[in-house]
Amino acid sequence: MSIGPILASLKRNKTQAALIVLEIALSCAIVSNAIFMISQRMERMERSTGMADDQIVRINVAGVGENGSPGALVRQDLAELRALEGVKSATSLNHVPFDNSSWNSSVKLDRNQRAPSLNVGMYLGQDLVDTLGLRLIEGRDFTPDEYVDWEQFNSGAAGLRVPSAIITREVAQRLFPGESAVGKEIYSWNPDNSAHRIVGVVDRLIRPNDTGGADAAGYSMLLPMKDITMGRFALRVDAQRRAEVEKAAVAALERSSSRRVIMDRGSFSDVMRQYYQKDADMAWLLATLMLGLLAITAIGLFGIASFWVSQRTRSIGIRRALGATRGQILRYFLLENFLLVSIGIAVGMVGAYGINQVLMKHYELARLPALYLPIGALLLWLIGQMAVYSPARRASSVEPAVATGGM
Repeated sequence: MSIGPILASLKRNKTQAALIVLEIALSCAIVSNAIFMISQRMERMERSTGMADDQIVRINVAGVGENGSPGALVRQDLAELRALEGVKSATSLNHVPFDNSSWNSSVKLDRNQRAPSLNVGMYLGQDLVDTLGLRLIEGRDFTPDEYVDWEQFNSGAAGLRVPSAIITREVAQRLFPGESAVGKEIYSWNPDNSAHRIVGVVDRLIRPNDTGGADAAGYSMLLPMKDITMGRFALRVDAQRRAEVEKAAVAALERSSSRRVIMDRGSFSDVMRQYYQKDADMAWLLATLMLGLLAITAIGLFGIASFWVSQRTRSIGIRRALGATRGQILRYFLLENFLLVSIGIAVGMVGAYGINQVLMKHYELARLPALYLPIGALLLWLIGQMAVYSPARRASSVEPAVATGGM
């Protein structure tokens, strides 16, 4: 079908054509960025922690008044927690991921290095590999003689140092590309600036917060500390008995000391759900706004197409009288709409990058990948054809005698 008559018709209806192009351009620019932002939120929520998420219970406590021997109390707490039926492993630690606490440290490959090689999230505790359900892919776990007493270390006991470290695969690849990290030395957290020897590599452990951005999400390090007295406990339990064990663990901690308050408790899955709640809400909001915009766009296209059909009933009848088939009339309107939508999409793609530049500057959004432009274009092409199909079919049903009866 020649597009000459279509272009001639559009020149006679410049205002309506311009409105369609602007509407499509705006929709394309917004929809492309909205799809990209939704996909980013979804990817963020689906990040692997590297942990046995559904098997972990965390309990945070706070003491009331002073305790003469917090280290001894922690040892007593852990003994009672580990003895509970359904508990596979238990530890005291500085934090679990996403739990309103974040310990981070720089890592250097040389003692005298000025700028650090990278920044990592730090996890301090005993039996962390087992308790968090981490997968050791190289080397070994810490041995009993490598663990350092937290209270002594925190008090600055002379000569006390952390001898070893376990890092994640992503840290190993960043620091020692193409090499085994086991046996290598790094400098991070020892008071005397002595080295930690890497004894193992775990597949993944997500850092406690979003420090460093998405690319650094797996930059974590484990240090061997025992009897952490920060009031944070983690238990690995049978997933089917999680609620039962949690209740028993809280009761055990309350029995252990009358001078403490349970600040927070629950499964790690709940911690993750709360942490990502804003991302989920934002994704739903963007999806709702995008669907609303697409619906308004479809209604606008339907309305303008219906108006054009009513305006051109007579000319349609003349074309039918001259031998145009219903199929040709239908294709005419569909092609006309396709051309307008395509022009709008072309303008909208430029606008999409413009909006993305503003979002990058003010909201730290990543650069819009070109992949999302054709996704937005396909959606608008589909919606455009669906919106105009009914008016186009009505136009193709015009009978020559009816259309030309008033001539």
